[in-house]
Amino acid sequence: MSVKRIILNEMSYFGAGSRAVLADEIKKRGFKKVFVVTDNDLVKFGVAGQVTSVLEKAGIPFQIFSDVKQNPTVKQVKAGGVEFAKSGADVIVAIGGGSPIDTAKAIGIIATNPEFADVVSLEGVADTKNKCIPIIALPTTAGTAAEVTINYVITDEENVKKMVCVDPNDIAILSIVDAELMVSMPKGLTAATGMDALTHAIEGYITKGAWEMSDMFELKAIEMIAKHLPAVVENPSNIEARDGMAVAQYIAGMGFSNVGLGLVHGMAHPLGAYFDIPHGVANALLLPIVMQYNMEFAIDKYSDIAKAMGVNIDGLSKQEAGQAAVDAVKALAVKVGIPEKLRDLNVTEESLEALANSAFNDVCTPGNPREVTLADALELYKKAF
Repeated sequence: MSVKRIILNEMSYFGAGSRAVLADEIKKRGFKKVFVVTDNDLVKFGVAGQVTSVLEKAGIPFQIFSDVKQNPTVKQVKAGGVEFAKSGADVIVAIGGGSPIDTAKAIGIIATNPEFADVVSLEGVADTKNKCIPIIALPTTAGTAAEVTINYVITDEENVKKMVCVDPNDIAILSIVDAELMVSMPKGLTAATGMDALTHAIEGYITKGAWEMSDMFELKAIEMIAKHLPAVVENPSNIEARDGMAVAQYIAGMGFSNVGLGLVHGMAHPLGAYFDIPHGVANALLLPIVMQYNMEFAIDKYSDIAKAMGVNIDGLSKQEAGQAAVDAVKALAVKVGIPEKLRDLNVTEESLEALANSAFNDVCTPGNPREVTLADALELYKKAF
């Protein structure tokens, strides 16, 4: 019997308004100064301020680094590392979606493992020796689950690729999952990040590394996302649905962080690197296409996915139930407004071969339940195009 491993946060808080615990937790742990990693939009729209005001009221000094864009780059991580070193801070508070939290992880890792200061050597499973600078993560989107995973993704612009980094030393020591920080997310971002969470849950459920404990997390996440995502896209201020999505994406992260993903992510990463397509949009568009491709290799689990998506599968054959799962995922993506073709996202036909080559070599692709060839990846991009 193979040995299994599960790594989770040592502590997390949930619920609307839970950011109020931040100051107490910082003081309790003896931290003196905070380095806040966020992005300019979150500063501009006052979301970061909902968190930094907690620090201000408690008299905790902090410095903000907000030069983080969607699909953060090696260059930004290096700039953040320089700012962190000058700041004199002893804890990082990451406020944002996957981009700021991933940037915080990379900054935190190179600060304590300077031999990886080039950042590019962190790709894959890097042999870091030391835990990163302590990170407290407050997600503002319900999608990536970066606050509970051991993964982070940084774009290597020089080589036009997204580096997936997997490192138990990067996990946040504390997560505060406060749905109030997600209320200002526009519909498009709510839909994209929600479908990202669904992709995590479905890929985590059928990946080669899946087992009973990860299955338990992923099935519950699928069920909650199918219930809450349409409600929150329809009414962005529905705090109950926001909270449901916030918890669902965290649960999905508890699973996939420990068992890996598959070809949907393998194909989505190059779309982000080449065309700066939001990760959740790429995942959502590709998910039903890759599910169809994988069906015969994960058919036993597709009935469970259909049920979790709310489909009545009584009287259906295994094949019919599997198809119903794919159709339910596709219908949800359409319902929440995800584009259906890559050409609608300005992807060019002549780029498909380069994309397929990157996807074939992506660190997530080997986790796919069906062995993938380069020709398969190209054919799937053509279908998506």
